Amino acid sequence: MPIGSDPGADTVPGYATWRKGVAGVLAKSRKVDASEFGDEPERHLAVTNYDGVSVAPLYTRRDELPEPALPGSYPYIRGNDGTRDVTRGWFVSAPFGGADAGRVNEDILAGLDNGVSAIWLTVGGGGVPVADLPAAVKGVLFDLAPLSVRAGSDTAAAAEVLLKVLDGYQAQDRAAIRIFLGAEPLTSSFAGREDIDLDGAVALARTAATRAESVRAITVSGTDFHNAGASDAQEIGASVAAGLEYLRVLTESGLDVDTALRQLSFRFAATDDQFETIAKFRAARRVWSRVAHECAAPEAGNAPQHAVTSEVMISRRDPWVNMLRTTLAAFGAGVGGADLVTVLPFDAALPAGELGVSRAFSERMARNTQLLLLEESHLGHVQDPGAGSWHVESLTDELAKAAWAFMQEIERAGGYRAAAESGALADAIAETAARREADIAHRRTAVTGVNEFPNLAEEPLSEAARAGDPVRRYGAVFEALRDRSDAYLSAHGHRPRALLVPLGPVAEHNVRVTFSANVLASGGIETVNPGPLDAAGIAAAATESETTMAVLCGTDTRYGDEAAAAVERLRAAGVRTVLLAGPEKAVSAATGASRPDGFLTARMDAAATLSGLLEKLGA
Repeated sequence: MPIGSDPGADTVPGYATWRKGVAGVLAKSRKVDASEFGDEPERHLAVTNYDGVSVAPLYTRRDELPEPALPGSYPYIRGNDGTRDVTRGWFVSAPFGGADAGRVNEDILAGLDNGVSAIWLTVGGGGVPVADLPAAVKGVLFDLAPLSVRAGSDTAAAAEVLLKVLDGYQAQDRAAIRIFLGAEPLTSSFAGREDIDLDGAVALARTAATRAESVRAITVSGTDFHNAGASDAQEIGASVAAGLEYLRVLTESGLDVDTALRQLSFRFAATDDQFETIAKFRAARRVWSRVAHECAAPEAGNAPQHAVTSEVMISRRDPWVNMLRTTLAAFGAGVGGADLVTVLPFDAALPAGELGVSRAFSERMARNTQLLLLEESHLGHVQDPGAGSWHVESLTDELAKAAWAFMQEIERAGGYRAAAESGALADAIAETAARREADIAHRRTAVTGVNEFPNLAEEPLSEAARAGDPVRRYGAVFEALRDRSDAYLSAHGHRPRALLVPLGPVAEHNVRVTFSANVLASGGIETVNPGPLDAAGIAAAATESETTMAVLCGTDTRYGDEAAAAVERLRAAGVRTVLLAGPEKAVSAATGASRPDGFLTARMDAAATLSGLLEKLGA
């Protein structure tokens, strides 16, 4: 029985009892009176995301919302297809591409034989040459496996060739053939990527609308906003604004609203925040269906969603952790009702072969991530399993409201194209990106293997792996620090070092020793820990460590008694930079040569501090 369902029951604590307990715990941890937290102490435990949505610590029946319509029904919160094959679940999409069409065809057919159920094919540019497209898709059963094309400026030419292939394809139900031609002019322009122009996309949509197959010409790539640093609501809102812009030009070209709506599909990023991701896909369908409803065509508001695991959450350092990130992302996208899901390889941010494993291995792991979720966890057997969860429903509702509000901001700025051309859209997204980067720099947001629990023993990255980022990846500032450490290692045979100087017994210094070693390692600085040191041992340890930087680690009380003398001994031993793990107030009385040069605290801008320390160490 849920908390709050029967406040009078003897066996179930009431909501008031829980609130009293929350106030008591907060009062104890903050050393204040419980009455200071008022009637709603749980507000102090709430977390606010980048969209201003507050996530409560507990949800009960008081948060219950009206039950949404069934899957396949407006407003499509619970999914676009009410008759989806539960033995298949969502479509397992995999990216394919390469200049050798024969090899690409082999890869596609092998993928289809091993669990792939949808194809995402790159054509033109570095992908399959347009003229070789028929060879690349030879043997594909289009009525069983949806095909998405990404051809950039070659989109029109690729579409012409592909539609000719479809003309010669025999199928009993041509409507079962699902093709996404991938024209992305508006979002590609935002990302600085070459693509078909808007007039060409409109012409392509008009052609696609006449086909017997289910062909959608235009894709709204929300991942471009995500890669620039957008929050979830901004990604949805900007995508819907772009979709609305497409809708206007399509109807102005002569298509009716219903037909125009059926020419659009959406691509969104899925991250390792599983509840945010679940709510994101549900909210995106709700917002877009409202646009269709306002256009008097609600039944056409179920545009397909293609989920792609986030590029910006993929780390270059300790990349094996990416397998966990993409698993959570795929789970969130699948449970959230995405129609197609693509899991990027765990080493997607690195050059092929950087880790000593084949690309085939990486792609197989990405594919199997989804297959395990579908075939062993059976996540596809139930549509919208998050439905009814007070947390999921509330988060969906609030995220949809925030996304709609952001879309309205874009409309007030003159519409998508005006907001994009003026820079207003990019500025709003950049502001969110800066806030997120500040949280990561201060380590308020953890990126495992990067700014938390880094592995300094891993092999240095190659020069090619350290090349600039096309996307605004989380933790990039810390990875740049690690690059500097790698360069120092190459030049000196060891990484930049700092001596840890534990004061007092292990019970006193262990917490700050662990904290200091972890935070310094996130900047590529290895630490030497000689264990507890007395007055005589400090100078000897400084000499033996052969480093010019040391960190005092102990309790505030011990700092008051021993820190000043320890600093002087370290300076006498040739240590030029002495830091203290803890607040400045712990040594407020220290002056001159007995005062530390800096302080390592949980609230510091770790990225900026570490950059300065690397500079002092010569990196």
